[in-house]
Amino acid sequence: MTRRTDWAEYVHPDTPRGAGGGADHGPAQVGDDRPEGGSDRGEGTDGDDRPRGGRARRGGDGGPRGGRRRRGFGEPSAEDEGTSSSSRAEQEASSGDPAERARAICLRLLTGTPRTRKQLADALRKREIPDEVAEEVLARFEEVGLINDGAFADAWVESRHHGRGLARRALARELRTKGVDSELIEEAVGRLDSEQEEETARELVVRKLRSTRGLDRDKRLRRLAGMLARKGYPEGMALRVVRQALEEEGQDTEFLDGEGF
Repeated sequence: MTRRTDWAEYVHPDTPRGAGGGADHGPAQVGDDRPEGGSDRGEGTDGDDRPRGGRARRGGDGGPRGGRRRRGFGEPSAEDEGTSSSSRAEQEASSGDPAERARAICLRLLTGTPRTRKQLADALRKREIPDEVAEEVLARFEEVGLINDGAFADAWVESRHHGRGLARRALARELRTKGVDSELIEEAVGRLDSEQEEETARELVVRKLRSTRGLDRDKRLRRLAGMLARKGYPEGMALRVVRQALEEEGQDTEFLDGEGF
């Protein structure tokens, strides 16, 4: 008789019971069963959304192998990591007006990729811009449309769902870490309906299915359901989608009935 399996085992299928499993810090790809981000800051999110490691890998979605990786939507530039050129640093240092410095910093950061208000506020604080000056500059940028957290959230959901296969729950976590207001998050993820979410889950399972052939039935189930769980898919949907995929391959799935996953 198949033993009862806790949902937590699907989230971390290879972690022994009672052990605190380590996380894989590599970049998650569509069809990859590794956790997004790989830290306790939230399933499906990396604090700065950058891939760990050097060379790009070919993911389950047939992404490019090797070469220089293009920076994705909302990902930080080298300047965010404090590696701006000396000439830029000198320009900032030579300006005695904190407001001018704040405007220059914000404009430079917004040139590469959209940012939330919180991301820009954090950057200004890191560069020791006084809070009252930062607030004034950010308010002005928001007024003229250079900062738009609602548009950022909409684009983030579109990009991360289709690019990484993340479900609404994981997308909401990522937007919260970027300081987006809860109402804006709800509106953005609400545009992704449950039918589209389930269709994406099926695509992820199909891409992963081949690599699990040859594994025993229970381990295969844990791998597939765990991939979906780490991308934020609800337990019921994940198991339903996996069951349907296994049935299409001719696998017996009666063992899933009444097991209380």
